[in-house]
Amino acid sequence: MTQEQTVRTASAARHDGRESEIRRHELAAFLRHRREHVTPEQVGLPRGPRRRTPGLRREEVAQLAAVGVTWYTWLEQARDIHVSVQVLDALARTLMLDPSERTHLFQLAGAVDPSPASKCPSVTPALQAVLEQLEPIPACVQNSRYDILAYNRTYGMLLCDLDAVPPEDRNCMILSYTHEEWRSSIVHLKETQRLMAARFRAAMAGHLAEPAWKMLLKRLRAESPDFNEAWDRHEVVGARTKRKEFRNAHVGRITVDHTDLWLSPEVGPRMVTYVPADEESRERLEKLHAIAVERGRVGA
Repeated sequence: MTQEQTVRTASAARHDGRESEIRRHELAAFLRHRREHVTPEQVGLPRGPRRRTPGLRREEVAQLAAVGVTWYTWLEQARDIHVSVQVLDALARTLMLDPSERTHLFQLAGAVDPSPASKCPSVTPALQAVLEQLEPIPACVQNSRYDILAYNRTYGMLLCDLDAVPPEDRNCMILSYTHEEWRSSIVHLKETQRLMAARFRAAMAGHLAEPAWKMLLKRLRAESPDFNEAWDRHEVVGARTKRKEFRNAHVGRITVDHTDLWLSPEVGPRMVTYVPADEESRERLEKLHAIAVERGRVGA
C-alpha cells in the first residue's frame, strides 16, 4: 500500500468513526426524548406519589424491554455498544413508537428493521391515487424483496382475494410458493417460480446480512420444497419485461404484459403494472374491475 493509499484509508476510518459517534449521540438523545414522553399509565405502571422523572425511568424501560439496566443506561449515554435488531424491536414497542419513529430508530442504530414491510415511505397518497387511476389495469407497488406495499382493486382480485391475506403474508414469493389460490391462478407456475427465485437471488446479493431478507429466505426454505429446488439451482436473472398468463376465478384466462416502473434511481420500490395483451384480456380486466368495485360497495 502506498503512502497516499494509507492516508486515504486513515482518513476514511476517521470519517466513519465520526459518523458512528454522531449516530450514537443522536440515538441516545432520541431514546431519552421518547422515554420522557411515555407516561407510566400508558404502559400499565403505577405513577406513585414521589415520581419526579418526566415519563418513564431508565430502569422501567429496561424492565419492559427485557434488557439490563446498565446496558440501557450505556445506550442513552451514547457508548459504543452493539445493539441487536431484537432489542431495537423491544425498545420500539416499549416506547410506543409509530412507524416513522420506528424507522428512525433503526436508521440511527445502523440496523435493518426485520419486520415485514407492510408500509413504505414511497407509497404516498399521490402514488396510491395513481394506482387507482390505472384501473382497470392491475397495478401494485413492491419492494425488491417482493413485499406488496400497495395495490389497486383490480390487482387485489387478480390472483386471489388479496384483502383477505394477512399483511405479513403479502409477499409475492410467499404467495407463489405457499398460497394455493395464488398458485393455481398462475398458468405457467413452475417457470414463474424458477424465474422469481433467480430474480430474488440476484436482488439478495446486496442484502445478504439483512435480517428481513434472511427471515424471508428461512421461511421459504422451511415451507416450500419447490422453492428449495429452485433456489438450489443458483440461477440469477435481472429485472425484465415479461408476458404473463393468469387463470382468474371470476373472469377466466387473462394475458398481460408485465412492466416494472422504478420509483427511485436505485433498485428498490417499483410499480408493477399488468397491461392487457389482447382485446379479450382487456374486456375481462374491465369486468374484473367492475366486480371489485361492486364488492367494495357491498362491503362499505
